Parts: sequence; C-alpha cells; structure tokens
Amino acid sequence: MESDSRITVIGAGPGGLSVALALAQQGAQVRVLEKSYELTEVGAGIQLSSNGGYVLRALGIYDALFNLSVPTKAVELYDALSAKRVGRIDLNAHAQGPLHLMAHRQEVISVLELACRKAGVDIQFNKKVLEISSFDPVCFYTDTGEDTADLLICADGLHSIGRAAILDDAMPFFTGQAAWRAVVSNTSNHPNIARIYMAPKKHVVSYPIRGGALINLVLVEKRASWVKESWSEQSTGAALQDTFHEFFSILPFLKEVQEPYIWGLFRHPVAPNWSKGRVVLMGDAAHPTLPFMAQGANLALEDAWVLADALSKAQSIKEGLQHYQSRRLERVKRIVMMAERNAWKYHLSLPPLRWAAHRVISLMSRFAPRYMADQFDWIYGHDVTQERIEKL
Repeated sequence: MESDSRITVIGAGPGGLSVALALAQQGAQVRVLEKSYELTEVGAGIQLSSNGGYVLRALGIYDALFNLSVPTKAVELYDALSAKRVGRIDLNAHAQGPLHLMAHRQEVISVLELACRKAGVDIQFNKKVLEISSFDPVCFYTDTGEDTADLLICADGLHSIGRAAILDDAMPFFTGQAAWRAVVSNTSNHPNIARIYMAPKKHVVSYPIRGGALINLVLVEKRASWVKESWSEQSTGAALQDTFHEFFSILPFLKEVQEPYIWGLFRHPVAPNWSKGRVVLMGDAAHPTLPFMAQGANLALEDAWVLADALSKAQSIKEGLQHYQSRRLERVKRIVMMAERNAWKYHLSLPPLRWAAHRVISLMSRFAPRYMADQFDWIYGHDVTQERIEKL
C-alpha cells in the first residue's frame, strides 16, 4: 500500500477503532468519522474470546482491557425449568492463549479510543456519511459536504452505507426470534463465568462485567413477527418480566430490570463482495452474525488485523483488499453458519428431545470435557496475527 495513503474509517465501534489503530501503528494517516456526538454506548456487555484477544494483544491494549474486564474460564449451561446444570465448556483449554474476557462495551471503546488518539488517529464526531458517489477515486458526501479518501473502510454495522452502495442486497429475513438486553446490579454474587439458561422457545445469557459490579443479560425469545430492525428500541421491565417469568426462580434479578432494549434478529447473508474500487467492508457491514456464538466483535477484531496486514503486504490498495477477503471469507462463513445452528439447541421444547439433548451434554461434560472444549478450538484457538501467508 502507498505509504502516504489517506484512509477514512466510517464508524467508531470496536471494529472501526481497531482497524484505525492497526493502520496508524503502521504509519498510515487515518481518520474515523462517527455519526454520534460522542463515543457513548447503550449499556451492554461484550465477550472477547481468545481469538479476539490475540488481536488486542498484538495491538498492545489487551492488558488495559484485562484490568477493566472480568476474565472467565467457562460457559455453563442450565435447564431453566429444573434449575440443574446441564454442562460446562472450558473456554481456556489452551493455556497459552489470552483469557476470555467479559467487559462493558463502553470500556472496550474507551480503551481503543485512547490508543487511537495516542497513535495519531483523527476521530471526528457528529460526522455522518450520507452517500458514496465514487469508488475509485473515492468520493463521498457527509452532512457537511463532499469529501475524499484514498481508501474508505466501512465499519458502520448492519445498516452500512458502504454495503448498500457496493451490493444489490436482498432484504434480510426475520429469524422468528427477538433479543432483549439489560444490565442489573450484581446483588446475587454471580460467579465469574458466562451462563446460558435454556427453556422451551427461550433462553437467557448472563455474565458479570465492570469488575463484577454488574450483570449483563441477553434474553432471546421466539416470536411470530417483527417489524423494526434496530439495536436501540426501548421496552419496559414489566414487558420483559411478563415474557420471561418462568426464569424467576433461577434468575430472581430479572425482577430488577427496568429499561431493557429489544431488537428483532434478522438474517443477512455474508456479502459475496467485500470491496469495490477503494471502498471496503468489515465487521457486521460484511458479515452480520446472530449472537449465539458471541463472535460479532471478535470477528470484527480479526477483520481489522487482517485488513491492515493485507494492505501492508500488498503492492496496491486494490490488491490488498482482494487478499483481505480471500483470507477471511471461509472462516467467517463457517462461524456465521454455526451461530445460526446454535439457536435451536437452546430453545428445544419437545420434552423427550430436551431431555435427550441435555443428557448428552451432561454426559459429555462429565466424561469427555476435553471434547466439549476442542469442538470450539478452531474458533477460540485461531490467532490471525500468526497466520502463515503465502507471499503476495
């Protein structure tokens, strides 16, 4: 890539800030355009598994995040109706890898923002990109007028302006599930593990954040229809409690939720083309994933590293973008598909099938715990910062 390239990143989420930091550390001139007035985040937790941790370590910010996070060694699965533990998955079976961290999303963004500013990244708030008018050379319009860049990286999420410009996308389809999120005080002494509570057509995920002071909750239900695909639709504690009342005996702190957020889960295909000219997609803009593997942010971190690395090794921006997609596409597709398949496992409703599935998980956890961990090794154990790449 040309050493004097001017790079613009749309979106100051974990993916956008990570790619900005990676490129700035290589000496690139980088700016980030964020449509919000400041880097605030609706209260939510984020899981940073080992594969994302490798990137954070390579960027030099893993230790800072570790000090603000809750490290965990396992995910535990429970039958919400009987309150019995069904199984356990070791998240850190490979001792050399970074620990699995559970953090508040705002803290992740704050650490990345500070590192970006120290590296010379220009972060501009209240700057919304409205249209991309040219791909090579890059020309786009913001709410303050026309602008240009040598490379435009679209890390702007599900409703990406870049994805809309590059792809003739089919409409996403509703999966028949809606998710709620909330944060409550950790008055119940929640252990430092992630827990999944399974019930017919519903499940709840809980884990501690902010040094254990808070509990992050993600609650998923099956429902017939949904209209609006939004991350910030606010509901009420009463509505959540009415929907998930059968979890009260095992999760009494659900009664403390006051202002949850709710969104419909829609399935978007992985983009067949991640770039056009000198405009490129990353993270959810390229490959939206359902939340059932907690890999959305981790895939964006992997994208950030690989994109910066591919550009640094290529003779031109376009060549680098081609190699970036070729290095990422198959892995991303596989993880997105696995997240899709996980949903039904948590929502089994036919009693004999629930019993049999839970029995298998229980036996595997007791007698083959290593197998339970190894089936996810290709996700958590993968280190994109050490990938062997053929000479470009």
